[in-house]
Amino acid sequence: MHHPPTVEDHQAHQAEALSRPQKATDARDEASVFLACLHPAPPTPTAQDLLLLVSELVTNARRHAGTVTALHLRADRRQIHVTVDDPSPAHPQDRSPDLSGGAGGIGWPMVRRLARTLTIHPQPGGGKSIHATVPR
Repeated sequence: MHHPPTVEDHQAHQAEALSRPQKATDARDEASVFLACLHPAPPTPTAQDLLLLVSELVTNARRHAGTVTALHLRADRRQIHVTVDDPSPAHPQDRSPDLSGGAGGIGWPMVRRLARTLTIHPQPGGGKSIHATVPR
């Protein structure tokens, strides 16, 4: 016999966190805590992809916009949503990667490969939100 979903079932599949990390390490720590609260837990490769995605988005916001105004993590039954807000209206640009590690150019292509979906939205009053999803 099939039972309708309960509040507990709904909560088991949805979670949300909002923060303002100042460093990529803070963002990874916050994402790790968020992942630990998800039931069922996502597979290890998904968790690793999410941590790398969060780290790169926050690093890019700090490097190119000066700061992160918000990191929003949300999970539903099918995917994990990551939104990073920053004060710059400029969209990320593809650049030739500097493989010596000095000038960057590696983060944005990595973000595009890790994310199932990736959108950029202007924010009222300036700045932007970058929204990415990974499968849960």
